[in-house]
Formats: sequence, C-alpha cells, structure tokens
Amino acid sequence: MSAGGDIVIGLDAGTTVVKAVAFDRDGRQVDCAGTRNRFTRGDDGISVEQDPLLTWESTVEVLRQLAARVPDLAHRAVALAVTGQGDGTFLIDRDGAPVCPAWLWLDGRSAGIVRELEASGARAAMFRTTGCGMNGSNQSGHLIWLDRERSDLLDRADFACHCKDWLYYKLTDERCTDVSEATFTFGDYRRRTYDDGVIATLGLGHRRKLLPPIVDSLRGEHHPLSAEAAAATGLPAGLPVMLGYVDVVCTGLAGGLYDRDGRVGVSIVGSTGMHMRFVPDVDAMTLGDDVSGYVMQLEAGTAARMQSNMAATINIDWLLQLTRQAAELIGHDFDYEKTLAAFEAAVSREPPGQAIYHPYIDRAGERGPFVNPQARAQIVGLSNAVGFAGIARSIYEGLAFAARDCFTSIGGAPGELRLAGGAARSDVLKRIFACVLDRPVRESTREEAGAAGAAMMALVSLGQAKTLAEAADIYVTPTLGGLIEPVPRDAALYGDLFAVYADLRERMPPPWQALAEARARASAGGSSHA
Repeated sequence: MSAGGDIVIGLDAGTTVVKAVAFDRDGRQVDCAGTRNRFTRGDDGISVEQDPLLTWESTVEVLRQLAARVPDLAHRAVALAVTGQGDGTFLIDRDGAPVCPAWLWLDGRSAGIVRELEASGARAAMFRTTGCGMNGSNQSGHLIWLDRERSDLLDRADFACHCKDWLYYKLTDERCTDVSEATFTFGDYRRRTYDDGVIATLGLGHRRKLLPPIVDSLRGEHHPLSAEAAAATGLPAGLPVMLGYVDVVCTGLAGGLYDRDGRVGVSIVGSTGMHMRFVPDVDAMTLGDDVSGYVMQLEAGTAARMQSNMAATINIDWLLQLTRQAAELIGHDFDYEKTLAAFEAAVSREPPGQAIYHPYIDRAGERGPFVNPQARAQIVGLSNAVGFAGIARSIYEGLAFAARDCFTSIGGAPGELRLAGGAARSDVLKRIFACVLDRPVRESTREEAGAAGAAMMALVSLGQAKTLAEAADIYVTPTLGGLIEPVPRDAALYGDLFAVYADLRERMPPPWQALAEARARASAGGSSHA
C-alpha cells in the first residue's frame, strides 16, 4: 500500500451476491466485481443455511476479479471496508473453522421461541433496552434453539458471529463484531455495548463467551490484512480493514439517510424491505408501543430507526418463477431479464389499485411492522376484469403498501424518500412508491450502496472525513438527482386503499393460525396430493 493510494474497496456479502467495489477519492465508483452467493432451504421449508467457506471463497474470487479490473489496485488501495447481510448465526470453532452451516436471516426455526418470549413479556421488556423487536431472524433466538436442540454445536463453538464478522475474521484473524448487530441483538442501544440483563433474560448467560468483542470503526478501530489473507486475495498485507456496520445501515448511509434536517427517509428494496428514519438524538427518541423494528447505531448519540418487512423483491422473484413454470409447462423458453423488462413495461401501463396484495410470501412469515411467522401473502379484490399485468402491478403496489405500513409504525412517512437496493433501478416502482406514500422520491445515481456505505465508514475510521456528514458530502450529495412527485389523483386512491390494506392484515392472524393448524394436521396425517 502506497502513501498516495486513492482507492477504498467496499466489500458487501449479501444473501445471494458477494460484491467488491472500488471507489476513488471523490466517492465515484471505479469498478465492481460480483459473484453468486448460494443458500439452501431444507426439506422442512423453514431452515435456510449457507456454507461459510463458500462465502469466503466467493469473497476471495471477487477481490481478485476487482484487482484484474482496476490497474495497480494492490498499490492504490488505502482500505478494505466489509459489510454484509444481517442477523443469522455463524458458529466458528477454536481453530477458526465453521462448526456447521450458517443459519441465515430467513431461517424460521426459532419462531416458537419468539412466541414464548412474547407470551412471557420478556420480548417487550428486552425491546426497551435493545430497540429491537425480537424476531425469528435474530441470532438470539437461533442460539436459544441451538442450546435446547443442538447444544453439542454450541459446545464446539468458540464464538458466534454474523456474515460480515466471519469475513472480517478471515481477512484479519480478529474475532469480533460491530456495534450495530451487537447492540440490537444482545445489547443496549444507548450505551452501544452488550447488556447482561438482556443476555440473562434470553437464558444465555452460560453462553456469554460466544459473544465476541465489539469493534467500532467509526472510532478509528480497525485491523491489518493478515499475511494469509493477503496471499489469498492479492491485496497487500497490512492494508487497513474496517468492519462496517450491518449492510442495511451501510446501504442507508450511501442512500442518503444522513440528512442534517432529519426530513429524509430511506427504503431499501432488496430481498427484504428495510425502511428507516435518521434519529439525531437517541436519548430523546421514543420507541412507542409496537414491539417491532430496530434501532441501529450510527455515530455516538445518533441512530437509524428502522422497520423491516421480511420479503420485498422476493415477491417479484416468486412472480417470475410462476411465469417460468407456466412457460415451461407449454413448451416455451424463459429469459429472466427479458421477462422482468416486460413486467416493468406492462406494470407502467396498468391503472392503479386493481387489487390489494399483502407481500408476506416468504415461508418465515413477517417481522415488521408486526411479527407473525404464520403470515402469508394474499391478493384481495380480484375479478375477471383483472389481467396478469394488473396482478403484477398489485404485487409492485404491495411492496409500497408494506413500506408505508412500516413507516407508519416509526412515526410516519418522511418528507422525502430515497430508494436503495436492487429495485431502486425500477422507474415504475419509484413512481408507485411516490404515490403510495404520497411523498416525493429523490432520484440517485448511486450504485452498490452497501459497499459505498462501508467505504464511507472507512473514510471516518481513517480520519479522511471527520464525521459521517462529511463522508456523505463526498459519497452522497453528488449522486442526488431530481424528485419524482406523487400524482395527486393516484395518491388519493392509494390513501383509501392503504386503509383497507391495514384493516385486512390486522384481521388476518386468526385465519393464518387456522391455515397453519390445518396444514400441520394434514402433514401429521401423511396427506398426499390429490
């Protein structure tokens, strides 16, 4: 690494893709490399796992690909900043090897434990400290399940971590986690550290040793790239490596969350949906009565208040899968990119509000603004006047209704919305969000926001920016474009429909429960296909 280096590398290990991105001194994206990150769903339908070693191999691959794309990257790099998918559980043994496949945030095995803690009042009590409405995605529930059902795995583990922490360990040999995930899972969001009372309430005091030390890159804490990792990646040994906060925080930062006036909100529309507001004074924040969502740390005294719906673009993926199955059924070829482009064009031509879609399509249920592992997707209001494109538009609208539902639970829609995540590239989705939330949506040219947010944190860690606000001036402000204003007539219609959307989902828990019980009886009885 040379003193005159000009490149910060942002690494973002997502659920389905691992990407390495090079940014110059002005925050401009120089180049990017990516590869698939695969996961498996068990035969039970609720266990979702990933091989940590394959994720590490994918990381090495994309870093080497980036070096091949960016001339003299090894000498130009000044830092490598790491972020990745949140929640989930990676168990690592004393020799640094995975104990078992990692549990991902989509894993639903701990749903019963969440219900237990809800019934006992423990979940609500912890919420006042962690700022997190515990759900089945969280590592806390995973560890309780493992302690009860597979204690042998925890006995073999030296520490429990998350995806980005695992990669940070492989890059630096340091066993640690970041402030954001440590506090919303096991800690106190005001004190930015673990809380022994929360850990005791979870019944995990005897497993306390599994929780690694907390590193805060915003306070200048980072570690050098190890010689072994340098040999694997082609980057220089000693390169400063920063452990960024969880991917949704980093994506929010690069998406424009850090707004001095506090009027801006960010919706990340990726596999999951994450909807956030900037909190300039954590001590003055009121959590409210709804035990759901997250408070995630930014700089000391500030935070992001977030609410998350479990499935966002997963719903569109489901529709694409149905289309592929229909095409194959009648002997036609299927092209993913062409089909998605056709969806976009068709949805843009359809009139709004032909049906109401609740986007609870994932088998893990929903985690925000309510927590119910039995929640399931539904389309309401269909008639034979609604065609395929009308149904597709209703699914797009359902993602926006879910965003509005989430923002309502954390104080209401922001004055201006900014979209991030893969779906932010969709012009029609941005227009629908503007109308459903009745708020202007700001255009942005920023790509790969997760990696960019990690790079912003690296600037602060290195002292090249004094604050995240200064980093935002470099990375965010130049990327902002014009506003997409809501169409008043459509916004009024969506306002009426949202009231119906909310009323319907509040009425659905008993039918969802009945469906779950009926399916359980059928499964226990060995029901076969008709």
